[in-house]
Amino acid sequence: MRTFVAFLLSAFAMAPVLAEGREADVKKLAEAEKIMTETMSAPDKGIPRELLQRAECVGVFPGVKKAAFVVGGEFGRGVFTCRQKDGSMGPPAFFTIGGGSFGWQFGGQEADLILLIMNPNGVSHLLRDRFTLGGEASATAGPVGRTASAATDVQLHAEMLSWSRSRGIFLGASLNGTVIRPHAKANQEFYGKPVSGKDILVDAAVPISAEARPFVNTLSQYSRRS
Repeated sequence: MRTFVAFLLSAFAMAPVLAEGREADVKKLAEAEKIMTETMSAPDKGIPRELLQRAECVGVFPGVKKAAFVVGGEFGRGVFTCRQKDGSMGPPAFFTIGGGSFGWQFGGQEADLILLIMNPNGVSHLLRDRFTLGGEASATAGPVGRTASAATDVQLHAEMLSWSRSRGIFLGASLNGTVIRPHAKANQEFYGKPVSGKDILVDAAVPISAEARPFVNTLSQYSRRS
C-alpha cells in the first residue's frame, strides 16, 4: 500500500512538469504553422509551391538561435510532418537541430528554418536516431520564388532542400554539418506514450490532436498534389 501511495504522489508531482513540456510543444506547433502561413503568403518570395507538392516531409524550426551554435550543442527545436497514402500530411513529430557548420547568410541572432524531404531516401535518414546534413543526407539550399523554374538540376534532385528567414529576409540556406535528431522526450510528452519517429511519421500510429490540426491542415493545403 505504501508503495502504491508513493507511486501516486510521484505521479502527481510529475504532472505539472509534463504539462509544461506539452504546453511548450503546443506553442512550437503554433509557431511553425504561423511561419508556413507567412512564408506562403509573402508576395513573390518563399518556397515554390510545386516543391512543396513534391515533398515527402516538411520540417519547420522556429527561432533557431545563432548564439547557441557558437558554443555547440542543441540550438533549436522544430517539428516534421510527412505525407500519408492519401496525399495529406500526417501527425507531427518533434525534432532538435544543432551542432556542425551553419551557413548564416545574413545578420541577426536567430532564424526560422524550413526543410523539405524530397524522396524516400531522405525519409529514411529522418527516421534514424540522428543524421547529419551534408554528411549522411545530401542537403541543398532551396530556390526562392513562386515557382521552381529557377531551381538547378542539383536542387531538383536533392534529398533535402532548406530555407531560412531572418528579419523578413527569406533565403535558401546551407546547413552542411548540422545534426537533426528526434526529440524523444517531447514526442512522449505530446502523445502521452513513448513513440518513435516511424510510429508517428510513417505508420501514423497516433492521432492528429486538436492542437496539431492547424499545423497539419496548413501543410496539407500548401503541399496538396493536383
